Amino acid sequence: MAPLVPRSGDAVFANVERVNAELFTLTYGAIVRQLITDLEEVDEVNKQLDQMGYNIGIRLIDEFLAKSNVSRCVDFKETAEVIAKVGFKMFLGVTASVTNWDADGTSCSLVLEDNPLVDFVELPDTCQGLYYCNILSGVIRGALEMVSMKTEVTWVRDMLRGDDAYELRVKLLKQIPEEYPYKDDE
Repeated sequence: MAPLVPRSGDAVFANVERVNAELFTLTYGAIVRQLITDLEEVDEVNKQLDQMGYNIGIRLIDEFLAKSNVSRCVDFKETAEVIAKVGFKMFLGVTASVTNWDADGTSCSLVLEDNPLVDFVELPDTCQGLYYCNILSGVIRGALEMVSMKTEVTWVRDMLRGDDAYELRVKLLKQIPEEYPYKDDE
């Protein structure tokens, strides 16, 4: 039997069922708009988007692992590269670059030049402080938690706020040891 070889983000993206990008973007926009209407406070909307993303991430990781043939990553640096090159490509059709590593190798930036979630979006002045794509930080956090990595994911730059790129800072807080529900000696 041949060993499993990780598939590139392009190969996985080519074989994954997709919804129309415009429909997805407009639907996401409608969700954000409804949250703004219902919650009224931008900080609460940011929290809700992060929580929604977290809930998606803890489920999305199964599909990612099944379709990408990615095996266990050696370290956090490899994990970040897989997220940037395979994960983003597989689910959003774009890739990110991994930059700004700290000396310990536990914190880096994922930089997106393109972000399909923001097509057709302009933030009004009343939405200052809104991290429109905060769902992505939650997805990353939730997915990584399912593979035993407790992380903190925050936005550093956002083109909707006038920055030159979209930048997420991902910090590994701790590696969670895997627990098995049974003992080997029984």
